Order: sequence, then C-alpha cells, then structure tokens
Amino acid sequence: MSEFFTTGVGVLDRSVAILDCVESRPMGTSEIARALGLTVSTAHRLVTALAAHGLLRRDGDGRFHLGPRFATSALAEVARPVLAELCAESGECVQLWVRRAEHRLCVVSIECGEELRASQPEGSLLPLPHGSSAQVLLGEIDPAGPGWVETLQGRAPGVGSVSAPVRLHGDIVGAVCLSAPIQRLDPSPGARYGEQVVAAAARIESALT
Repeated sequence: MSEFFTTGVGVLDRSVAILDCVESRPMGTSEIARALGLTVSTAHRLVTALAAHGLLRRDGDGRFHLGPRFATSALAEVARPVLAELCAESGECVQLWVRRAEHRLCVVSIECGEELRASQPEGSLLPLPHGSSAQVLLGEIDPAGPGWVETLQGRAPGVGSVSAPVRLHGDIVGAVCLSAPIQRLDPSPGARYGEQVVAAAARIESALT
C-alpha cells in the first residue's frame, strides 16, 4: 500500500493515509511505515502528533487504532438523553465535556429551570485545568476514590461542580459534569450528587461499548 491519494499537501495526505491504514486494522509504527513507503522516523513523528490530537490511540501492544476524537459525535448522541434525565432528577445544569489540547469543549449542555443556575452553552471552550470536569479530563481522579471529582469555586465564584469520567477502551474520552450555585450544594457537590453523576457516566460508557 505504498500509493495513497495526494492533494499536494504532503503532511495532510500522509496523515490521512495513516488513518486509513489503522481504520482497516491496528498497526504498529514500523508496519505503517512499510505500508505507506515512509521512513520509520517520519511515521513515528506523524503518529505521535495524531495521537496527541486524539486522532489515534495506542494499545498495550504498541499498535495504533483510530482515536477518541472520532467517537465525539456518537458520545454526544448517546449522552444527551442520559444527561437530560440527570438534569430532571437533580434539578441542576449538566454538561458533557471533552478535551481539546489544553482546553475543554462542551459538547452537550442541558439547562435546568432554576432562575439562578450555573450553565455553559454547547460549544464553550474553556482552558484547563480549572473546574472538576477539567481535572477529570486531565486524569486527576483517584482510582481508589468514589469515582468523582468535586470543586467549589474552582473556575467561577459562587459555583460548585462534580464530575465523573466516561471511558472508552480504558481511555477517558469525556467528563459528565453537574454544576450549580454553591448554596444549593450542601454539604458538598460530591456528597449530594456524586453517585448520580457517576451512574450517568457509567450508562454512557455502556451505550458506547
């Protein structure tokens, strides 16, 4: 498979060819290089960059697969009804966040009916690492803990949140977040809503696999 479609934009053409390769079956760097007629160093540089952008993921055997960014549309579709239920049960705003380099992107937002609420519109792009969902996306969650991360006024004054990870193939691909004014989160965001947020994240995971 040394021939691949070209547009004249070399780096882009080679990157897409790599994605085409691993879409058919998982491959290691050397195998990708042979299949496309690239040097191993060029293939390594490209797969490393593609993995950093979430377009590839590497398994325990060193083979590359399509990455979690390709799952974002399916993730949002699966999550929306689950988050709507969580919002209805809790009476608070909930969102689904995914990582985009050094930012987090809101791909689903369900607003509650409270006049005073802590909402973020879909498409919001916020810098890491502030907020519970940011900490989840950075992997800052204790494996021996309750399964959620909470913050009080971590990103904005007067706002608290609790978030739980959504995993695919063992990787964190999203964070379910419930956010609210701190006066409605007594005794803490996690103590009050952590179990519900973790359960919602688990439902989304199950639907993805």
